[in-house]
Amino acid sequence: MPRNSADSGFIDALSHQFPADMFSRAEQSYLEEPRGRYQGARGFVARPRSTEEVSALVKACGEAGVGIVPYGGGTGLVAGQIAPEGEPDMPLILSLERMNTIRAVYPQENVLIADAGVILANIQKAAEEVDRLFPLSLASEGSARIGGLLGTNAGGVNVLRYGNTRDLCLGLEVVMPDGSVWNGLKRLRKDNTGYDLRNLMIGSEGTLGVITGASLKLFPRPASIGTAVFVIRDAEAALDLLSLAKSQLGESISAFELMHGNGLDFLQQTMPDVRKPFGDCHPEWMILMDIGLPKGLDPQEALENLFMAAEAEGIVSDAVIAQSETQRNDFWAVRELIPIANRQIGAVSSHDVSVPLSEIPQFIARVWQSIAQVGEFRINCFGHVGDGNLHCNVFPPAGKSRDLFLEETKQIKRMVHDIANELGGTFSAEHGVGRAKKADLARYGDPAKLAAMRAIKDALDPKGIMNPGAVLS
Repeated sequence: MPRNSADSGFIDALSHQFPADMFSRAEQSYLEEPRGRYQGARGFVARPRSTEEVSALVKACGEAGVGIVPYGGGTGLVAGQIAPEGEPDMPLILSLERMNTIRAVYPQENVLIADAGVILANIQKAAEEVDRLFPLSLASEGSARIGGLLGTNAGGVNVLRYGNTRDLCLGLEVVMPDGSVWNGLKRLRKDNTGYDLRNLMIGSEGTLGVITGASLKLFPRPASIGTAVFVIRDAEAALDLLSLAKSQLGESISAFELMHGNGLDFLQQTMPDVRKPFGDCHPEWMILMDIGLPKGLDPQEALENLFMAAEAEGIVSDAVIAQSETQRNDFWAVRELIPIANRQIGAVSSHDVSVPLSEIPQFIARVWQSIAQVGEFRINCFGHVGDGNLHCNVFPPAGKSRDLFLEETKQIKRMVHDIANELGGTFSAEHGVGRAKKADLARYGDPAKLAAMRAIKDALDPKGIMNPGAVLS
């Protein structure tokens, strides 16, 4: 493990090797994570401009036994980007923000190559400029950087159709813990030449190397897009609607998001000006659906036909189909603002779980029943039900602060994660492990997998300098 700190003496010793503006004291923005649950140590941040500078920096840290915390956009929710105060060895924060160039775009190949520090929204824009789509989409796309998104294998709302970030990557450029550079920025769809280092690095959360560049998949843009919000009978009806939608619309379903009435209640309390699909009426369960169709097909007609079929089967009772891009954006604003409203209300315990699709109704029922035995809590269960990923968050009774229920937090978290695990699911669907969920990994992780992970970590990073304290204890 790292034995030295990135203190002023270490920074001074390195200053002659690098540009004068490479190092600075870490500002508060580098020391906070979005939920405010972790506070980073006030050390130094390095902001290199090239892969060569990253390589030299990692090599120097390895020789000195100084830990490195790779930093993207700082949007991670499991503290993988935060080196907490109180640890004996203060690591160096390595920010990729200055490595923000789109290196190349190949429209005919549907490939884009970018620096790791490029913001997701800028990658989406670069794809749009050549009439292509980069489908990764999430609420933090205006600040999240592609290196961090790959490092955590981020999910988002379009996983149902396009897959996780892992599925959108063809190749990587990575600085290894010894400072060497793996030049894996290939544009190939097939490359059967040994171990798949690309997939090993994706989701490793900076514990095995520093991603400095990525070769990404692009897709044709749908000729037309349709968006609707359906009021469904209950949680089980979400699966019925998804099955019916797939039978009618095939692979054109881009997003299929579950929303609960408590989420709309929280929006009304915290952001009353947000326009909601059904006005002041907050149905218990809703589905927000996006479809993208090829030329010649009408999404409005497709969604109307779906509603009529679903209503006839007793699956849905009402729906609103977006009539304009403005209304479509309003629907999605509701979904994207729900996590912010949650944060303002203050959750007793938050969960990012995944269960097999057919187990979703049982998971929800068991969680509601179990939490009711602990107290009169409110639950806001929402998320990417199309791929089995639910954000099931527990809140204090109306008018009370979560600070009154800190003793119940651990019990509630254990209950929710136990239920997900018993149903063949996982405690982390898209947020990763970071530092916040290390104990969960130790509790629920398969022993053989954990042993293999430790062996890989020891082999590639024998000095333990890469994101020390993250993922593995």
